[in-house]
Amino acid sequence: MASVSKRAIKKFSFFAQGCHVARRKRRPTCRAAAESRIFMQRSILLFIVFAFALLLVPPNLNAAPERPASNVAAPLTLQAVAGKIDRQVLASLQRGERTRALIVLAQQADVSAAKNLRTKAEKGAYVFNALRATAAQTQPEMRRALDQLGLSYRAYYVVNLFAVENLNAAAAIQLAARPEVGYIEGNPDVEFAQPTPSQAAAPESVNGVEWGIRKIRADKMWELGFKGQDIVVANQDTGVQWDHPALKNKYRGYDKTTGKAKHSYNWWDAIHHTIGGGANPCGVNIKKPCDDNDHGTHTMGTIVGGKGANKIGVAPGAKWISCRNMDRGVGRPNTYIECFEFFLAPWNRKGQNPDPAKAPDVVSNSWGCPTSEQCAPNSILTATENVRAAGIFVSVSAGNSGPGCSTVTDPSAIYDVATTIGATNAADALASFSSRGPVTADNSNRRKPDISAPGVNVRSSVPQNSYANFDGTSMAAPHVAGAVALLWQAKPALRGDVDATETLLFNSAFTGVSVANNLTCGGTAPTDIPNNLFGYGRLDIYNAYQSAP
Repeated sequence: MASVSKRAIKKFSFFAQGCHVARRKRRPTCRAAAESRIFMQRSILLFIVFAFALLLVPPNLNAAPERPASNVAAPLTLQAVAGKIDRQVLASLQRGERTRALIVLAQQADVSAAKNLRTKAEKGAYVFNALRATAAQTQPEMRRALDQLGLSYRAYYVVNLFAVENLNAAAAIQLAARPEVGYIEGNPDVEFAQPTPSQAAAPESVNGVEWGIRKIRADKMWELGFKGQDIVVANQDTGVQWDHPALKNKYRGYDKTTGKAKHSYNWWDAIHHTIGGGANPCGVNIKKPCDDNDHGTHTMGTIVGGKGANKIGVAPGAKWISCRNMDRGVGRPNTYIECFEFFLAPWNRKGQNPDPAKAPDVVSNSWGCPTSEQCAPNSILTATENVRAAGIFVSVSAGNSGPGCSTVTDPSAIYDVATTIGATNAADALASFSSRGPVTADNSNRRKPDISAPGVNVRSSVPQNSYANFDGTSMAAPHVAGAVALLWQAKPALRGDVDATETLLFNSAFTGVSVANNLTCGGTAPTDIPNNLFGYGRLDIYNAYQSAP
């Protein structure tokens, strides 16, 4: 029971005597003292009752301690952001590994209005400015985030993305959670399918014009004075021996009057460190063209090469520029993207001051980014779309995985915006190795290839000032690139109009290509034009010229 303090009792006694005090001092009356005494008695009684009630209430021993409210969200996990991360990248991160990745931003530039512009120069400038503006608007915050995470990266604008090195799980979670990040894709090492040598080495030709040039009737265009003058072609490949006798005078950077070369705006090396392991024979970040394989020199020779009677190139009057996208045949999605960006608006040797007015007219691509090597099907799509929107013709080899159906599997060959090229031989038979459609890698069931061209026993330039014969769709794509150069010189109104150029090439192609065993693919037979075997037919550039308005 609660006890009453001595102080309270004393105070009560004082009020009990209050009437006597009042009489002596003549201040309070007895009545006032009595009222005060009654009030005090009631207060003490209430205090005693309240104290006793507290003792009777049992404590709630099971009640949880009261905690202050918190606004801190539960920590994110990889699983929470898995929808934004490529499954191969996600698997690496879940194993605790660091990996390379492409951080693709959600906002990509809309360049669709470029198709309404008349000239290639107008299209190129519009696309370049739109892409750069989008990057300038959306990338600064991401740069700060990447810097804070301590990640090394390279930013691009031909696709609005960042190529990141050594991405770990903690950083991936933070990046994927950002609203401006659309997706995180892989950036794997990709080895392309080397063409097969059909002859180890070959001397300078004594027969003049190579068979492939005659087959597509490019020599007929020469007779009319069209050799590709004032047209610029390009390849992204293993590099080029720029001073090869068949190529030196055709290099845009070479000045025949001074005998000197200027490589700014004409060459870029997207290989900034070795990919395949070991030292690269050309080095990395090289400032002048060099071929660490022989593939790039060979494909460039088929586009423009020639010296005297040694006529190996379809458009010997055109000029060429180049970008190395592979380290001894091994590239990455970001090296392919970087070369596309260079071609959109070439820059100087320091990688500065890009200029869309110096962009090539045609880009030949004899490489692939296989999904079998974890290359995401759409990783290079946006770059290919934007380069085409700029009025640049993109010729792409179909691949060498035939004769089975649905063997066109690699970007950029699988894309609708790429002109995909199969391979034929001197007898106008489809090469057994030439990849066929339909495309299933991206679930599109798209018909491919689009058209075919000579790709068997093709003789062209190789490093060491030599020549060699190769088999592959890698040899077919440069035939088409060179043919477009001839057509655009002959028909200037077509320059930069990729849609019209494709239509003309397709509708004028030779349709009598034979296919072993009359194979059908995707429900199309060799007699169905177009088909999933050789597309619309074998290229005939002279017929295309005659058919042009």
